[in-house]
Amino acid sequence: MELNYYEILEISQTSDKETIKKAYRKMALKYHPDRNQGDKEAEEKFKLVNEAYEVLSNDEKRSIYDRYGKEGLKGQAGGFGGFGDVDLGDIFSSFFGDGFGFGSSTRKKEKGNKYPQDLKITTKISFKEAVFGCKKKIDFTYKSFCKSCKGSGSENGKLDTCPHCGGKGQVGVRQGFMTFVQSCDHCKGSGQIIKDKCKTCHGNGYEEIKDHIELDIPEGIDSGMNLRVQNKANELPNSSQRGDLYIKIIVEDDDKFIRHDDDIYTIVPVFFTQAALGKIIKVSTIRGEADLKLPVGAKDKQKFELANEGVKNIHNGKLGSHIVQIEIKFPKTLTDEQKNLLLQLEKSFGLADEEGFIEQESLFDKIKSWFSH
Repeated sequence: MELNYYEILEISQTSDKETIKKAYRKMALKYHPDRNQGDKEAEEKFKLVNEAYEVLSNDEKRSIYDRYGKEGLKGQAGGFGGFGDVDLGDIFSSFFGDGFGFGSSTRKKEKGNKYPQDLKITTKISFKEAVFGCKKKIDFTYKSFCKSCKGSGSENGKLDTCPHCGGKGQVGVRQGFMTFVQSCDHCKGSGQIIKDKCKTCHGNGYEEIKDHIELDIPEGIDSGMNLRVQNKANELPNSSQRGDLYIKIIVEDDDKFIRHDDDIYTIVPVFFTQAALGKIIKVSTIRGEADLKLPVGAKDKQKFELANEGVKNIHNGKLGSHIVQIEIKFPKTLTDEQKNLLLQLEKSFGLADEEGFIEQESLFDKIKSWFSH
């Protein structure tokens, strides 16, 4: 059984216009395609909600519908698809904010500046520059409002109302039964246009000026961090000083070292005899060479910490650690003498008979005994 328009909006037949409008807002939000992507049932219900509202919000159409039903509306001028006095932009932006994708046909874009006062740039530094800090020359370009037109971009300093949007900054675009509102292309959403461009800035309202600073980059800075320099960014017409310059730091990778927070990581190759004997090995750190005493029988991939050999924390000044992971290396080729020496070593552990063959059962027992001590 087909629902009538009152049932679609979940209201009674005696509902007044305000109740109808509120019900429409509620149901339109509930079934809107952007909230129910891929849901065909919701899409159909959304169409019915709009159809019901168009009829019930219009006194003449509602009167005909109440007396004759949908049959009585056949042949009515305009058909279905209009939205009466309800602005979809108002409905959806009131619930989701202006970023939902609709604008109000009666809402004029807020006039602002042609560019932001603050300026964001990026600069690259080396791994060691980040660790130890450095002084770096930074070149950049900032915007300064045109003094001839006072930032308006117009020769006479005045702006005219955009004839395409009537000064609203937005235009309606109809797609099927829906009307979408988008920013006016001619005035870029400002609602105003320039008839005679300023000869100095060519209508931009600003001039671009090259500048540079000597930036002190602190020890321990990490990739992605920002440094702020006050009063070095863009200049606006109604401001007594320039904005702030934000410099995002990008730290280049290093061939030897990997950084995680305040710790430095390296992989150090170790000959198998050094690991077996627990030798002292040399480790390259960011501050030079350091000695690392391996334990007897050090294992492959085992990690060791060199305290206070990492990066200085940019906030509290504490030094991180240098984490060393050893990678045990074995010779790929052996001389006859080296082979004999290794066989003798193998025999000394009781792992081989005179012919050099290891019995698997005795090997298992030997290995098991190592871990029992």
